[in-house]
Order: sequence, then C-alpha cells, then structure tokens
Amino acid sequence: MIEKRPIRVLLAKPGLDGHNRGINLVGKALRDAGMEVLYGGMRVTPEQVVEMALQEDVDVIGLSIFSGGLMTVVPKIFRALRESEARDIPVIVGGIVPPMDERELLDMGIARVFGPGSDLDDIVDCVQELARSRLERETA
Repeated sequence: MIEKRPIRVLLAKPGLDGHNRGINLVGKALRDAGMEVLYGGMRVTPEQVVEMALQEDVDVIGLSIFSGGLMTVVPKIFRALRESEARDIPVIVGGIVPPMDERELLDMGIARVFGPGSDLDDIVDCVQELARSRLERETA
C-alpha cells in the first residue's frame, strides 16, 4: 500500500524584502489545511530557492515579494528550475504586484498571483489543485 504524504510547500522571500507578515499568515493557513510547510527564509537567492525545493521534494513553491523585485527574481528562479530539470514545480507569487507585471508573470509561467488581502482559503485551494495536477502528471 502506498502511503499518502502531505502536500509539501516551500515558502520563501527572495530579494531584499524584509516584510514577512503575509507569508507567515499563508504558511499557517497551509499548515492548518494539513500541508507540510517549509519556510525558506528571507533574502534568499533564486538559486537557494530552487536548491531547497529540490532537496525537500516540494510540490509547490510560494514566493512573497513586497520590494518590487519580482521581474528580476522570478525569471532567475524559472531559469534555475529549468537548468535543474525541475520545471514542473508550480510557482505562485504573493505580494505587491503591479497589474502590468501580473500578466507578464502569468505569461512567464507563474501559476497564480495573489495580492494583498487575498482570501487564505483561495490560496489553500490553489495550492491543493496545483499539487494534485502535478501528481497526476507524474503518475500518467
């Protein structure tokens, strides 16, 4: 019998941002929903995010950025994911995202963007769906 493990989510704050209230709330909501939440910390590099995701075998990566560095950091994370052949790990973003950047992030491959005031249940549902879809692709 195959033992079902909880969904594993890596939450990290790449870049120079030091604001962590939102990511802490999201982490608690995901944990309360039965997921295993790994906190990668603040001020991590894109390469560190990908390294942690691979080492911890996560199902979803959640990034929180309030400092405006999204359009610099996210492409580097996607490049590192591609280079490590882990491009199938879905990535979501939360934080202050200008509307013009949101479309570009989605086109780049971000699965979903959550701004300030996003409903925690929506974030939980999104992570569950992304993890479920990834598992279905892996077992197909």
